[in-house]
Amino acid sequence: MGYVKKKKNLFPIETEPVVSWDYFYSVRCVCRKLNEKPLAHLEMLLNGYFVFVQEEPYVMLKKSDKALVGNDRFEGFCIDLLKELASILGFSFEIHLVPDGKYGFQDDKGQWNGMIKEIMEHRADLAVAPLTITFMREKAIDFSKPFLNTGISILYRRPNSTNSGFFSFLNPMTPDIWVYILLAYLGVSCVLFVIARFSPYEWYDAHPCNPGSDVVENNFTLLNSFWFGVGSLMQQGSELMPKALSTRIIGGIWWFFTLIIISSYTANLAAFLTVERMESPVDSADDLAKQTKIEYGVVKDGATMSFFKKSRVSTFEKMWAFMSSRQSTSFVKSIEDGIQRVLKSDYALLMESTTIEYVTRKNCNLTQVGGIVDSKGYGIGTPKGSPYRDKITIAILSILEDGRLHMLKEKWWSSSSCLEDERYETGPMGIQNLGGIFIVLASGLVLSVFVAIGEFIYKLRKNAEHEQRRVKHKLHRQPPTLVKTDAVINMHSFNDHRLPGKDNMSCNTAMTPVFP
Repeated sequence: MGYVKKKKNLFPIETEPVVSWDYFYSVRCVCRKLNEKPLAHLEMLLNGYFVFVQEEPYVMLKKSDKALVGNDRFEGFCIDLLKELASILGFSFEIHLVPDGKYGFQDDKGQWNGMIKEIMEHRADLAVAPLTITFMREKAIDFSKPFLNTGISILYRRPNSTNSGFFSFLNPMTPDIWVYILLAYLGVSCVLFVIARFSPYEWYDAHPCNPGSDVVENNFTLLNSFWFGVGSLMQQGSELMPKALSTRIIGGIWWFFTLIIISSYTANLAAFLTVERMESPVDSADDLAKQTKIEYGVVKDGATMSFFKKSRVSTFEKMWAFMSSRQSTSFVKSIEDGIQRVLKSDYALLMESTTIEYVTRKNCNLTQVGGIVDSKGYGIGTPKGSPYRDKITIAILSILEDGRLHMLKEKWWSSSSCLEDERYETGPMGIQNLGGIFIVLASGLVLSVFVAIGEFIYKLRKNAEHEQRRVKHKLHRQPPTLVKTDAVINMHSFNDHRLPGKDNMSCNTAMTPVFP
């Protein structure tokens, strides 16, 4: 398709040739009337000869049951863009594919190939394609303003899901959260034990049917305190129930803490089981440069290859050294060849991000890795000093500002055969997610300490008033509940100031069973 057919005389009146050249033994002419002023700049594009490179979604062969000829054979983003420009500027065009299928690369001898060569040798009027505007290309031909902005990124196959391990049930939370939960459990149990022994309302008669007994008892021994904590954490409860206000505050705040932790864990565990987590071996160009296991490369004789070849950034220089040392395996002939290479082997293709966006929407096994390495744009190529370059630029800006260019991009990029849910991944919850509940727990423990102190002082004053003694004397005669860890204390030495509840506790003899 890299040829020009001899055209019929488009001007029936007398004309003279202005420009002509031979191309594969064929002739193309632009004519004007005799004795008439030269044609306007845009009129030179009447029946213009434009070259394209076939690449999805820019230029594609149209699928049809009927035999198509001429421009009707093609479709794509660049075809629609050219039609918009033609409607604005009023020209017609003839589409041909560039013979060698190349965009344009300058070899070591300074010779160009591809579309750039076609424009330089005036074999084509315009080059309409995802043709990257570069310094070297700008020296050879002229470009319009960019119609698409892009940059180099990495195309890689979507990684397989990670293998589940024996301890994958721990994945919904980060390791530091598990450590904090363990410390919270130990801390709450110890504080509960201390507060239960300090508060006078947690002590009761060991023998309620014997009001004269000197023995008092406390349910919250050290082991029982730990048992209460673990029972609440596992949502099972226990037979132990706090009686004092201070210990009830500890119990309530611990129950609230465990409710949030268990609910969060359950919800995130379900997400982990539903959404497969993906782990990619590389996340950026730096990762590629630091390893040699995964092979990577570019399309041969393209703008991306030129970028790495001329770059003076250490990372990119290292990558170019790797690719140039393995030219037979690193370089691919076309983007389609590169995509197949990525799918079938451990290979990463460096290419323009706009094309990656399209490819990953069509093939769910491919993904973009990392961000954009550089920033560049696609422009329409014209011969050097072309008089209609500025008109094309103005037309591009016009359809860009009124939204038509965005609509064209959405037309060819928006459709996707991949489920959107596959693009999302879940991660373990860390301190940034659950830090608030630990603060609430700590605040509840501090509150319980102050309440326990208030209970102690209140009961001390009440007993002092009842026995008409000074508070200082009563404080000196308090039982050693904090220094002893026993569940039962003999109050014989302290029977003159009994703990609360002993004097008014009685036994319901009506319910006492009588055995013969």
